[in-house]
Amino acid sequence: MQHTITFEPSNVSIRVDRGTNLLEAALAAGVHINASCGGQGVCGKCQVIIEAGDVESEKTEMISQEKYEQRWRQACKTFVLSDCTVRIPVESRGLKRVVTQQLDMSKTERKISPLDTKVLAVGWQFDPATIKVPVRLTPPTLKDNISDLARLLKGLRKEHHIDNIAVDIGDLRTMPRLLRKSDWSVTATMVAAPESGTISSSQGQTRPLRLVRLEPGDTSGQNLAIVLDIGTTTVCAELLDLKTGKVIAETAEYNKQADYGEDVITRIVYAQKPGGREKLQSLVVSSVNQVISEILTQTGSSKESVSYIACAGNTTMTHLLLGLETRYIRESPYVPAANYVPSVWASDIGIDVPDRVRLQSFPLVASYVGGDIVSGILGSGVFQKKELTLYMDIGTNGEIVLGNSDWLVCAACSMGPAFEGGGIKHGMRADKGAIEGFHLNPLTLEPMVITVDRKKPRGICGSGLISILSELLSGCVIDPNGKFYINLSSDRMRQGRFGCEYVLAWARDSGTGHDIVITEVDIENLMRGKSALFAGCLTLLDTMSLSFDDLDRVIVAGAFGRYINLEKGKRIGLFPDIPVKKFHFLGNGCLLGARLICLSKGMVSEAERIAKMMTNVELSDNQSFMDNYIGALFLPHTEARFFPHVSKLLQSNCQMIYKAREAA
Repeated sequence: MQHTITFEPSNVSIRVDRGTNLLEAALAAGVHINASCGGQGVCGKCQVIIEAGDVESEKTEMISQEKYEQRWRQACKTFVLSDCTVRIPVESRGLKRVVTQQLDMSKTERKISPLDTKVLAVGWQFDPATIKVPVRLTPPTLKDNISDLARLLKGLRKEHHIDNIAVDIGDLRTMPRLLRKSDWSVTATMVAAPESGTISSSQGQTRPLRLVRLEPGDTSGQNLAIVLDIGTTTVCAELLDLKTGKVIAETAEYNKQADYGEDVITRIVYAQKPGGREKLQSLVVSSVNQVISEILTQTGSSKESVSYIACAGNTTMTHLLLGLETRYIRESPYVPAANYVPSVWASDIGIDVPDRVRLQSFPLVASYVGGDIVSGILGSGVFQKKELTLYMDIGTNGEIVLGNSDWLVCAACSMGPAFEGGGIKHGMRADKGAIEGFHLNPLTLEPMVITVDRKKPRGICGSGLISILSELLSGCVIDPNGKFYINLSSDRMRQGRFGCEYVLAWARDSGTGHDIVITEVDIENLMRGKSALFAGCLTLLDTMSLSFDDLDRVIVAGAFGRYINLEKGKRIGLFPDIPVKKFHFLGNGCLLGARLICLSKGMVSEAERIAKMMTNVELSDNQSFMDNYIGALFLPHTEARFFPHVSKLLQSNCQMIYKAREAA
């Protein structure tokens, strides 16, 4: 059920779901309410008056009993139960009413709509990569003394109609004792795509399944898969129940390799040092083991229940995980060791799961276009649709795909880790306490801060960085070169160790006990990242003699937390200046595709088909890309023709702000 909230005196309305937090609704509507504690409820600055409608709210010590009876509430502690009219008093706005009417800062923050499931990959069926089936065998007798293997295969064929099973010699070594110890009642785990060098139950025929584990008793209800996104900055994991197809837990941790370089080039260089490659492999495996341990602990699951792992990552990350040579990835003509890497036993590379758990990685396209983007294209269904689509995966490496069901071209550019929290003084992942939503009062420079789970601010995640940079620009706090205007009168503007900085949250309001700031160095890193992505998109379109206006849709993938600020992303030049309706947010596309091959083993061949469809445009020595990159090192861009609507809005806002500041 949805309700309409009207914010006065600005007369801005927004439709929200029942139970929506009032402070978050105001941010989504572009309505400013002073709030510096992230929604924790301790700063007391977000007080509003509920003039009409029903809400659910906690009584806090920040509001007196008299005010509470007059329907004063803290926006961060208030939840919508009906259509409401909410008045924001002057002390919560910091602006005189006449100024509020002059500055139309509303309707500037919008979430990108999530992709409807009907436009994702189609044509797949639930057919898990591994199956676990219980089988009860009749003990041998003198009259029925066929071999243990023949007895097991006969039982599987009789009870489950499963035939053509490949068996390793290792299974035969342990099978006789295990069958007798379990009183001939066992569970067989089988995985798709057996390889050569095995014993087969049907000579000369295709062997679609391989026996990988026998366990005593019936453990068929415990069949789990782990899906991994091996990112340059972050390792993400999901736990899947292969019986139901449902995601039952997820987690993420920083990639420990980051201590040896924030980007893939630095790590490739380190890998050339004696013992370097081994060190980097051990670190990423350690990160993988950490997320696996966390995700199993969350659910109380045993690692013995894990039967399959699917992983995707860029080309360098995949090579380092598997211990492959990376030297020639960065040297012209940029050649990886392999594009199609066979599946391996996860325990063979150090992953802490039982023996004989398959690790399936995605095929790679080129040195800088890896399995993560193939996974995203698989999961999103771009390769199946006629609509001309621009797919952009925003992370340490910006990976871009342009095309449809007939053709696909791709490219990759180094964005740096800024949008994942790396290289930012107070950057962090989208975890509890991360600033993800931000609005600025352009006269007082007072912030409106919302954090993940409304905890005290601990840092800034990717969506928060987009929002902050956009607000500082449109509020005339920074210029188009990303430099602070130093003549502004506010104690939140100050000189820091590395230049000018803006205080987002004072130490008393933060969750760290220290001031949370955004610095000019942070802004420079963000501008480099957004410039690389936009230049990559523009170069790819130019290569195909297309423009942004030719696109039917744009899919944005990346781990941005709950908020994707589309208008703010456009305002800083991160997203193209095209109609909002063309944008869709996918979330973590890498995990989406990897999840799909766990749930439908036939999709592995589709992933290989996608990789073969892709034509890579190398940007490393592309002069057009470099020219486009230099042009994009400006907010939003050096050339206004790429951002006509945004440029007009910024110019209009700044004129009004300058007049308002003079009047104040």
